[in-house]
Amino acid sequence: LLSNGLVHVKNPHLDSMDEDVLYHLNLGTKTHNLPVMFGDVKFVCVGGSPNRMKTFAQLMHKELGLEGDGKDLKDICAGTDRYSMYKAGPVLSISHGMGIPSISIMLHELIKLLHHAKCRDVTIIRIGTSGGLGIDPGTVVITDIAVDSFFKARFEQVILDNIVVRSTELDKDLVEELLNCSKEIHDFPALIGHTMCTYDFYEGQGRLDGALCSFSNEKKLEYLKRAYDAGVRNIEMESTVFAAICGLCGLKAAVVCVALLNRLEGDQIKAPHEVLVEYQRRPQHLISLFIKKRLGLYNQMELLDNAFFLNN
Repeated sequence: LLSNGLVHVKNPHLDSMDEDVLYHLNLGTKTHNLPVMFGDVKFVCVGGSPNRMKTFAQLMHKELGLEGDGKDLKDICAGTDRYSMYKAGPVLSISHGMGIPSISIMLHELIKLLHHAKCRDVTIIRIGTSGGLGIDPGTVVITDIAVDSFFKARFEQVILDNIVVRSTELDKDLVEELLNCSKEIHDFPALIGHTMCTYDFYEGQGRLDGALCSFSNEKKLEYLKRAYDAGVRNIEMESTVFAAICGLCGLKAAVVCVALLNRLEGDQIKAPHEVLVEYQRRPQHLISLFIKKRLGLYNQMELLDNAFFLNN
């Protein structure tokens, strides 16, 4: 990160543009006053589903004690249905859809937005769902390294007709800070592990239940066990490009995903809807605690809660 904490876009062409249209967010430098709208953002949380990111913004609105009703939060990207964006004080909550291309497009425009808005010292966290590997469903995995399908800590971006390899390392101090936060929540298990990022949900994750499958159950389990032995504890479809782009632009980044199932025991997600809803709240709960602690609101809240509990 630059010493002044600003987000740095690594693109010499941007300075010569008189206007920057952030097309997929339905925002722009001439149509919107980005520093006024977003200049106070310190935490950006991203996740696949628009509804989940709205729920998270409403949670943060309530937890930060902001004025007004969190139910009235407006989708800042309402002019497009590609992504949804909500703001609760210094917290920006954005959906990114499924898969590397979808999150990649959003990140380019989000990082330019943070740059144009002159945001400083921003922490960005992906809160998502994943398939667990040798861990119980409902476990929250804090990613130390995002790896590809060959268990290598790299992201391969095709640029023109070259393959450019980028590092997928995440901020180690942030990983430890998140693990420490998780120890204060006794409702669910959390652990640190590698996260494998794939280009597909079915064949690309060794599933036997897609429209296509050319391998046996034995081959699948042999592959998943090798992934486990390489340190992989969960599988999703965004972490490598997320780590690569955020790292290059000087953003402190983390990935925190709940496991919806243990892939060593099956491929289909069969847990009841209400169980899955509760699982998906777990990363949100952890990140809301992390943000409150960072903002110095946590001990105060805890004392108030305890006082309330003791007096009633």
